[in-house]
Amino acid sequence: MNIDPATINASAIEPYVKQTGVIGFVPFLMNIVPATFIGAFAEGNILQVLFIAVLCGFALVQLGERAAPLVYLIDIAAKMVFTVVGFVMWAAPIGAFGAIAFTVGKFGVGSLASLGKLLGGFYLTCVIFIVVALGPVARLCGFSLLKLIRYVWEELLICIATTSSETVLPRMLTKLEKAGCEKSVVGLVIPTGYSFNLDGTCLYLAVASVFLAQATNTPLGLAEQIELLLILLVTSKGAAGIAGAAFVVLAATLSATGSIPVTSVALVLGIHRLMSQGLTPTNLIGNAVATIAIAKWEGALDHERLRRVLDGEEPAAAAR
Repeated sequence: MNIDPATINASAIEPYVKQTGVIGFVPFLMNIVPATFIGAFAEGNILQVLFIAVLCGFALVQLGERAAPLVYLIDIAAKMVFTVVGFVMWAAPIGAFGAIAFTVGKFGVGSLASLGKLLGGFYLTCVIFIVVALGPVARLCGFSLLKLIRYVWEELLICIATTSSETVLPRMLTKLEKAGCEKSVVGLVIPTGYSFNLDGTCLYLAVASVFLAQATNTPLGLAEQIELLLILLVTSKGAAGIAGAAFVVLAATLSATGSIPVTSVALVLGIHRLMSQGLTPTNLIGNAVATIAIAKWEGALDHERLRRVLDGEEPAAAAR
């Protein structure tokens, strides 16, 4: 696209860039630890919030039954927040239209072809990852990946529609338990995977970052590519199931590298939702495969029950 970063209107992404003021890999890691407990939430730093959440989770587990009322309150508050996010996302198509209109008006209709290639390349990358990376894991665990995808097909459609895997968390917990995984394993692996096993998000960050480097003629040598890989493996952990969070994380990734202009993320703002429709199903399938794999590893998997459920031999109502 041969775009001069100085010509990009950064006002559209200013709210995201404000959250990514740390430059460099070591300062980025140090910035994960917040100065105060409340500061992590007040400043909107996703990784700091996640860091606090992990510490609080350990503390609540340590307290045991005494923490039950607070855990219930947190659960209700989380559902309220994600419901509000769902309301906000109804307006997302209008924002996406405005972002695409800016890109076309500023850089010409030809920019749509480049963005279309980005979308096609990203979708192809997700498919290759599912087949090449997750397929062998499924075979080693003794089940068909295609049958598993068919089993969670409704959840995948919901993810595509909402661009968030958070909306199907309760359904995935129930379905994988019905498929023969012990409740304790499902209850640990699925919620943990929503924060730490985001395959699709990591692929999105990699593809989008390289695309923006090419679009702005930013050279990326081998050392820069390895640094980018290491950083995005960390930053992808901050996009836990929330619609649109991956875009904020992309800005954080570019800010941490310091080589690719952060303002260039405005180029993909208009198609971010379309890319999210590829990354969220990839995240969901990855977490489903991981849960079954961990259950098998721990000897907590009923193989016969899994076979019956994936083959459709059990009633549909029993699998929900």
